[in-house]
Amino acid sequence: MQETKIWGPSDKPPLKFWLPLSIQHVFAMFGATILVPLLTGLSPATALFSAGTGTLIYIAVTGAQVPAFLGSSFAFIPPLLSITAAYGLPYALGGAFAAGLFYCLVGFIIKIAGAKWLDRALPPVVIGSVIVVIGLNLAPTAMNMAMNDANGDYSLVMLSIAAVTLGVTVVANIFLKGFFSTIPILFGLIAGYIFTLIMGNFFPAYHIINFQGVHDAAWIGFPKFALPKFNFFAVLTFIIVSLATICEHLGDTLVTSKIVGRDFFKKPGLHRTLTGDGLATTWASLWGGPPNTTYGENIGVMAITRVYSVWVIGGAAVIAVLLSLLQKFSALIQTIPTPVMGGISMLLFGIIASSGLRTIVESGVDYKDKRNLTISSVIFVVGIGGGRLAFSITGDIMFQLSGVALATVTGILLNLVIPKRS
Repeated sequence: MQETKIWGPSDKPPLKFWLPLSIQHVFAMFGATILVPLLTGLSPATALFSAGTGTLIYIAVTGAQVPAFLGSSFAFIPPLLSITAAYGLPYALGGAFAAGLFYCLVGFIIKIAGAKWLDRALPPVVIGSVIVVIGLNLAPTAMNMAMNDANGDYSLVMLSIAAVTLGVTVVANIFLKGFFSTIPILFGLIAGYIFTLIMGNFFPAYHIINFQGVHDAAWIGFPKFALPKFNFFAVLTFIIVSLATICEHLGDTLVTSKIVGRDFFKKPGLHRTLTGDGLATTWASLWGGPPNTTYGENIGVMAITRVYSVWVIGGAAVIAVLLSLLQKFSALIQTIPTPVMGGISMLLFGIIASSGLRTIVESGVDYKDKRNLTISSVIFVVGIGGGRLAFSITGDIMFQLSGVALATVTGILLNLVIPKRS
């Protein structure tokens, strides 16, 4: 039996392998990347464009040494929703712009002083608990999409669509092997969509997919440049949440290093990987796209295929950009029914929370230690219970910090203030 061919980060596979390998990565990132804009009211086409171009920026900044695909970040969904609701979308994009620059600042500090200070400020007990809060904060959003119709009323029809979508996603996630195990979201989206189409032909209540937007859309079009607006509180919220995503970046880079067999913490260095990630997020905000992050789905594809070529990742990025220019394709994506997204989100948001628990468990956090128990407990209640710090500064200017951002600040302060047992 012939051994699987391994291509390293700098190797360029022959075209007959290169193209299908890149397409595999597009499939792996596609479901999650388009789900974030669909949940937050952004454009899926713009998300694909900013993911593809952001990945190319990352490749350039890291000297084409690190095979990583950057897609829409789920961790930023809560601040995107809350800031958009409070101040408007341009201010949420301004917060994302600032968060990307904050990545670059942290990268610069790490280059000068190393990363130990980050470990002290954000130990696993804080980061793991905050990630749990991020996932569970989104749980009501998932259930509302799964159960309610366009008027916000409970609908058994919507719930049945979500249940079929969730069922297929769960089966694909657990039972499929190899590459197919990396794209359960895509299987769920397709299954839920087809189920809705079929049922819509027999029952009027299921007839909720409208193709008029696809008919009206142009074939080719470019994303529109979006100028962010800046608000101190929006910027602060995004920067605080980015503390958790920075640690997520460190974890993804560590996993990629283990899979590829190279220490990317040293070469090209965390300062360059963080800067690449940050610039990609800042770039995305200028086009109205969601913040980017390194994708575990694509890391999984590399682990399965044993192909670590940056050329393959770059090919996937180019394909994503080309897809974003097909306006009819984007319009088709936007016809995905809300309960289908709800069914996917029921699993996906739970996985985010579970990944926080995994961080805590794998890091060996001891909950017999009252210090750790206290820190996690307060983070959970503040973050999930709707904690909010708000007060007037001057006139109409109101300071407000809530949800994930407030939980993160609370966790950091408790970690710094409560003494460790000697």
